[in-house]
Amino acid sequence: MRDLVVTMIVLGSLPVILLRPYVGVLMWAWIGLMNPHKLAWGFAETFPFAEIVAITTLIAMSISKERKRIPWTREVALLTCFTVWVTLTTAFAKYRGAAFTDLEQFLKIQLMTFVSLMLITDRKKLDQLIAVIVFSLGFYGVKGGIFTIATGGHFHVQGPPGTFIGGNNELGLALIMTLPLMRYLHVRTTNRRIRAVLLASMALTAIAILGTQSRGALLGISAMTLFLIWKSRNRLPLLLVIAIIAPAALHVMPQAWYNRMATIRTYKHDQSAEGRIHAWKYALAQALKHPVMGEGFALNEGRRASHSIYFQTLGEQGFVGLALFLLLGLSTWRAGSATLKRTSGRQDMRGLRDLAAMVQVSLVGYAVSGAFLSLAYFDFYYYLIVLMVLCKVMAEQAANTVPEDLPAATVPAESNAWWVPAKSAVTRVDAGLRLDHRGFQPNDRGRSGRTQ
Repeated sequence: MRDLVVTMIVLGSLPVILLRPYVGVLMWAWIGLMNPHKLAWGFAETFPFAEIVAITTLIAMSISKERKRIPWTREVALLTCFTVWVTLTTAFAKYRGAAFTDLEQFLKIQLMTFVSLMLITDRKKLDQLIAVIVFSLGFYGVKGGIFTIATGGHFHVQGPPGTFIGGNNELGLALIMTLPLMRYLHVRTTNRRIRAVLLASMALTAIAILGTQSRGALLGISAMTLFLIWKSRNRLPLLLVIAIIAPAALHVMPQAWYNRMATIRTYKHDQSAEGRIHAWKYALAQALKHPVMGEGFALNEGRRASHSIYFQTLGEQGFVGLALFLLLGLSTWRAGSATLKRTSGRQDMRGLRDLAAMVQVSLVGYAVSGAFLSLAYFDFYYYLIVLMVLCKVMAEQAANTVPEDLPAATVPAESNAWWVPAKSAVTRVDAGLRLDHRGFQPNDRGRSGRTQ
């Protein structure tokens, strides 16, 4: 039955994708992040749904008359350089067979990353993409939270096997990165029922993160929570919610969980921690042997994983690859800071400000928890880059559309309805943007919708 449901949803979306290519980006995100076919037990489990959606999206792009341009920001340029470098190092990889398999998966992710940059061309589509991301991973957060409460935290919460989030540690990282985007949707809507659902989802997701029993996830959620409080507006209500949820979540966990988390301080005597340190040393040793290009993908063929996005990149892509990876993350963070500065004091761009802040919080979670996991090529991370780039470009365009010297009282506030197009004057400006080689530019239609 599940096989048929997933198949009907995917095949039913194909005609819609041909008419509206951006729907293909939403479907790809749903399949890639949630992996609904992995929840089935029949033919759908191995059916190439993602490839079908991707091919249909590319066909739809080719026949669509809409102008499609990549916003060439510094972050996109760095992402391009990193992709080219990874492709180059694969040609000299030590384990070529496995390396080319990993490269194929990575290039598919990057192809759809650039497709997303071209097709997500306004705020409505951007918020829809965020909603799909939150639903896809929030499903495991809600499910895992309920499971943790029901079992008293005696079992690890894990994701679907054979995916990026299959293990408990990997799922914990993904949920940490999802929580800030949940918060973004929570502050963007004024619908009380939706706000209540999102608040409950955040609470259950936090419990699920603890339920993964991942020590890296505990460090990640701690760092992420501090930045979430710092970056959020209306901090007092958020602090009250955290003050209620945190003790309740910790109360659910058994003594075995506390014993496991306590090994963070005594890592020198923990076998798992020692294994990670040995893996880091091995990656560093391989990078020193091949400092420029590293060993290529599949560094740990036949060995344990690198257990760190940083050492994984260093060992596989060399010091050049690590430098590009770090510069990409740093540039994405700075893009958020630039957006926050640009949108400061502008009520019409409050939503963009919230988004930039929450993506930064997600990046903190990835940077901290990722230090203990081999997820340098995790597709969710590249979605964060897409969100930040589009947020930055839209903020730049909106700042040029509405004069900076316009009194704050006369600037219309941004709508909080993230699931439908808002009807404020500023949103009409957003709706009148198209993607050009310079970013989002005004259409030939003005704010009134009449041809100028």
